[in-house]
Amino acid sequence: MDLNSASTVVLRVLTQATSQDTAVLKPAEEQLKQWETQPGFYSVLLNIFTNHSLDVNVRWLAVLYFKNGIDRYWRRVAPHALSEEEKTTLRAGLITNFNEPVNQIATQISVLIAKVARVDCPRQWPELIPTLVESVKVQDDLQQHRALLTFYHVTKTLSSKRLAADRKLFYDLTSSIYSFACSLWSHHTDTFLQQICAGNEAAAANSLERTLLSLKVLRKLTVHGFVEPHWNAEVMGFLHAVFERLKQFLQCSRSIRAENICRDRLEKTIILFTKVLLDFLDQHPFSFTALIQRSLEFSVSYVFTEAGEGIVFEQFIVQCMNLIKMIVKNYAYKPSKNIEDSSPETLEAHKIKTAFFTYPTLMEICRRLVTHYFLLTKEELTMWEEDPESFTVEETGGDSWKYSLRPCTEVLFIDIFHEYNQILTPVLLEMVHSLQGSTNIEDTNAILIKDAVYNAVGLAAYELFDSVDFDQWFKNQLLAELQVSHDRYKPIRRRVIWLIGQWISVKFKSDLRPVLYEAIRNLLQDRDLVVRIETATTLKLTVDDFEFRTEQFLPYLESMFMLLFQLLQEVTQCDTKMHVLHVLSCVIERVNMQIRPYVGCLVQYLPLLWKQSEEHNMLRCAILTTLIHLVQGLGADSKNLYPFLLPVIQLSTDVSQPPHVYLLEDGLELWLVTLENSPCLTPELLRIFQNMSSLLELSSENLKNCFKIINAYIFLSSSEFLQMYATDLCRSFCELLKDITTEGQVQVLKVVENVLKVNPVLGPQMFQPLLPSVFRGIIDGERYPVVMSTYLGIMGRVLLQNARFFSLLLSQMACELGQELDQILGNMIEMWVDRMDNITQPERRKLSALALLSLLPSLNGVIQDKFCGIINISVEGLHDVMTEDSETGTYKDCMLMSHFEEPKATDDEEPPTEQDKRKKMLALKDPVHTVSLQQFIYEKLKAQQELVGEQGFQALMETVDTEIVAQLQEFLQGF
Repeated sequence: MDLNSASTVVLRVLTQATSQDTAVLKPAEEQLKQWETQPGFYSVLLNIFTNHSLDVNVRWLAVLYFKNGIDRYWRRVAPHALSEEEKTTLRAGLITNFNEPVNQIATQISVLIAKVARVDCPRQWPELIPTLVESVKVQDDLQQHRALLTFYHVTKTLSSKRLAADRKLFYDLTSSIYSFACSLWSHHTDTFLQQICAGNEAAAANSLERTLLSLKVLRKLTVHGFVEPHWNAEVMGFLHAVFERLKQFLQCSRSIRAENICRDRLEKTIILFTKVLLDFLDQHPFSFTALIQRSLEFSVSYVFTEAGEGIVFEQFIVQCMNLIKMIVKNYAYKPSKNIEDSSPETLEAHKIKTAFFTYPTLMEICRRLVTHYFLLTKEELTMWEEDPESFTVEETGGDSWKYSLRPCTEVLFIDIFHEYNQILTPVLLEMVHSLQGSTNIEDTNAILIKDAVYNAVGLAAYELFDSVDFDQWFKNQLLAELQVSHDRYKPIRRRVIWLIGQWISVKFKSDLRPVLYEAIRNLLQDRDLVVRIETATTLKLTVDDFEFRTEQFLPYLESMFMLLFQLLQEVTQCDTKMHVLHVLSCVIERVNMQIRPYVGCLVQYLPLLWKQSEEHNMLRCAILTTLIHLVQGLGADSKNLYPFLLPVIQLSTDVSQPPHVYLLEDGLELWLVTLENSPCLTPELLRIFQNMSSLLELSSENLKNCFKIINAYIFLSSSEFLQMYATDLCRSFCELLKDITTEGQVQVLKVVENVLKVNPVLGPQMFQPLLPSVFRGIIDGERYPVVMSTYLGIMGRVLLQNARFFSLLLSQMACELGQELDQILGNMIEMWVDRMDNITQPERRKLSALALLSLLPSLNGVIQDKFCGIINISVEGLHDVMTEDSETGTYKDCMLMSHFEEPKATDDEEPPTEQDKRKKMLALKDPVHTVSLQQFIYEKLKAQQELVGEQGFQALMETVDTEIVAQLQEFLQGF
């Protein structure tokens, strides 16, 4: 591509590509895509985005195309890779000058230089770092900033490489520039502090930006640029300087007005200082040992004493708490139980921690956390009043502990309490004892203090197991507090019911459950919405607990279910509705069939909620979960839900519909339980299976459930189902088997096995294309035992239950393999006998015995040659299935089933589904469960004897080991 002539053309097309008119935009994008692999195209782009006189949008687009091109074509091994000659020119052009006036484009250029550096620096681009170092020294503000910005992005990218050779290169780079980086940071930091003291805010803002960028560079170099950084004096000097600089910057933040733009950048810089410490602790815990004392003194001083008042801000407090938490919990600082097994570094760090966390320090931290940081703020109380649902979402969900103050304080409390529980337990219990009895409803502060202390007791529940008699506390104090109905007391009602939820799985007597259920029922009628939502949460924890007893809960089921349903209707936010739905689902799951009389209202409401939640896929997932438990609870009666249920399944499992990304997993689960509980196959239920072929093509983690669904259709109504879908299913299976895991292969084969079990006459014909590969797998000696076992299960069904089809298959295989029919049969029997140990399921082992015995009586020489093997397998089968009657001393086949018994479920088991009943009925027709192996062997041997005569039969029996013959005779006593 000639640069001079091409520049004009590329510029014109780039201009068109910035158009809002799709008729102009689309052709331009196509043309640019074609040019991506043209030599010289990226040189033209470089000329365009470095020409500051051109339109900003055009230059922006040129940078983006250049950046994308680096990802695709810069590496030597990439298809259509750029030539080395052009890359040399581009590298030189990228660092010719750092004077980009537009911030966004400057950032993109810095990023793309870093992308090139990741591949080429330092071997193909040794001049990059020296050029950047020189450029950040210039006096021109713009050039200095842009060079520093690039320096940061390059350092960030190179520090992220993880191969050993790349790590070594970064260590070498760090050692060569670390001193410079430190002096650069010190210079910009000092300049900023001088300017801010002089009141020159405009200049200070520029210096602060450079301080921030140079600190970002130092952060990457310090954390990732040294193997053992504690041996480097400059590194440790920088880290100690961080604390002094932090103090100076915190003082600066006090003097800068809140609305000042500079304050925002200042706070970001302060946070970056703390990130340097946190990252260093994370990557180099032992190197951090020398900083433990100072880190703890600094953090505790600012967060837990008056030193931080009027200075600290929320994100800084969070970072300081994270620093304390990481030191307290750090595994590297915990000695082994056997002290001799601990390293000197661990013991030194532990010694520093122990010396710092004295009783007075821990007591002050604990008290401050509880009585200061745990207190509900004015903003939170206002939100409670004005937007109660948002308040509950903030409280229960919120951000993770790393970024949000309340969860961060709670996690720190838990970790410190766990680490120093012997010291802190008496401190917390003293707080509890000081709050005995009801609190004056006029004293808001006292109410908030009690709320905070109860919060602490809930968070420390496991640690307080041996120190608190929770049952007595519940009966003597907490229950009474739940009954104080005054509006101002609602924080205590909400906190107490939450507290019970925390203790329910720790220590709570089973015989107190009815009293608790009564309290929960009352609180679900509380005037305050937040209290009701919190009560619903505790109810979920209660019914989820392993000590839950259905019979204790049943007297309250109807009223609680109705109250939960009313709460579901009342709340309006998606997150809250999801939460209440999960509580309802949990209740339905635990009581199962007992829910049937009470679900009418919910069944009527869910279609409306589904329609309203069209834009909220996560809420729809919650509805699907509720429907799963509803169907399981309703059993066969779930058929009444089909007008709503089946369209929901249809949408959720249709991969052509965008929502399937969110709904598919739950949708498949719902589809499966619907089939398992369906009393019969309806046309609509049959029609949904049209979604399956696309699902099988996905070959995703949901494939296992897809096979379960296919099996459920087979058990539900094999004739109708296979008549409509067998051909498509067989085709899908043939494609799947070309590229699937061993587990997936077994799942496919099990479906075929179930088809043959349910429909032994038509099944083999419907899945005939799959059977030759099964036969071939047997005679070739399939190496995976679980696959071989399934192959033999399939062939056993065909041989035993459809001998005519087996003969046709045998002839087909002889033709395909170019061998004699008897030779093929002999090979199959020989391999079957040889690999019998691959079969572990008793049903399949009996099936194999029955199948091979079905070849008798026979005059076929091959079958007579394999007579010994057939008898061996038969006797093995007898050992598997025969049990001795202790009274009569005779043997009987334990797999025989003579009549249908309704499966009974114990209290700990789920009731049988319709599918369980269908499988039981199917078993009554299955030879494995209807034919006595003992009698079958006797009849087959007798028939063989009659066919070949006494002398011929004796000759056959002489081929069998005498021990096996003796065992056979013992089993056949009485015949």
